[in-house]
Amino acid sequence: MNRKAVVEAVKAIPAGKDHAWDGLSEDERPATSAELDAALERYRRSRGRPKLERPKVSITLRVDADVADALRASGKGWQTRMNDALKAWLREHPST
Repeated sequence: MNRKAVVEAVKAIPAGKDHAWDGLSEDERPATSAELDAALERYRRSRGRPKLERPKVSITLRVDADVADALRASGKGWQTRMNDALKAWLREHPST
């Protein structure tokens, strides 16, 4: 049920006819504030991309104009290719 449907369902409840739990059916028990907060937190965490263990880091890198032009001219994904080239260089030139 989406948010709009819930709002419409709540608006359709006649005044004075709010739900009152009879204590018999656990399925009809209203959620507590803590349960609602926990559900909202689970919903917020489930949205978007999963968190990466080692996310990429944004940096500013100054390169010669001809290098930048050549990389950009190679088309979409040039930044990924540049990252891969740097990784390959690091493998060939270990620091230790």
